[in-house]
Amino acid sequence: MELGNVLYLSRKDVEEVGFPMADVIEALEEMFKEKGRGNVEMPPKPGIRPRPDAFILAMPAHIPGLGSAGMKWVSGYPDNRSKGLPYITGLLILNDPDTGVPTAVMDCTWITAVRTGAATAVAARHLARKDSSSVGIVACGVQGRTNLEALCCLFDIRTVKAYDVRAESAERYAREMGDLLGVDVEPVGEVSRAVKGMDIVVTSLPTRNEPEPFIPAGWLAEGAFACPLDFDTCWQGAAMAEVDKFATDDLGQVEHYKHDGFLQAVPEPYADLGEIAAGLKPGRESDSERTMSMNLGLALEDVATAIRIYQRARERGIGTEFPL
Repeated sequence: MELGNVLYLSRKDVEEVGFPMADVIEALEEMFKEKGRGNVEMPPKPGIRPRPDAFILAMPAHIPGLGSAGMKWVSGYPDNRSKGLPYITGLLILNDPDTGVPTAVMDCTWITAVRTGAATAVAARHLARKDSSSVGIVACGVQGRTNLEALCCLFDIRTVKAYDVRAESAERYAREMGDLLGVDVEPVGEVSRAVKGMDIVVTSLPTRNEPEPFIPAGWLAEGAFACPLDFDTCWQGAAMAEVDKFATDDLGQVEHYKHDGFLQAVPEPYADLGEIAAGLKPGRESDSERTMSMNLGLALEDVATAIRIYQRARERGIGTEFPL
């Protein structure tokens, strides 16, 4: 038997496939339900740190129900901005679950950006108030954009307050996202204005080995939901401890990072999103609850998205084939 060809998809190819955010959200909702039922395989992601505050991670996962198995090899370098390079770069490899033979290699930048926003939306679906209409965005980079897009798929968002340490980035974000989504986006000059009084708050700064969090207890409003995508970079321990329900996308990864010396001020999660999505543990139970989901990023999200990208690319003749 011949090994056949592997399909290579550049970032342009991945984007050309056309997988809408609403579809990514539903793909991840299905994946989290499978995760909650114990029907997936995903070890905690090992990695290396060649530079301070930088990382290169190996993220393998297997979702039998989707016929998807693979690994993302992804890096995050905060100083890349000064070099005109993106913070996140990497590749994603898919394998045939039956034979182990590689079937596709694709750029993971778009997938990482979009699946992270979609995972926030899944968490918000279960933990935010249904009538949430305002969003605070802390950091106006790629994740600030994809997260707002995803939240607008599920909620009637009318007000957005956006903060970035670079005022010009917040102003550009407000113009571009306001036009794209048809919502009122206000750039603000103080972090507190993007947190206090907001129904949903998303923070997405680069993660730090030695964080100096600046969001204190008392800022997150009663009945609000927050999603830190940056570990404990932004939220002080007391701010996380005051929420009524503190969840995460994966309990095993929280323990893995704690063992390695990270997340030391993070409270013990009561559930992961898989348990909540599968109905094994409750999500929001009252309008007054403060809720939070610390989403660390899952390889399961990547392979759940990548298998659909691969299938659509095959159907549409997108990408370049190489012999193995």
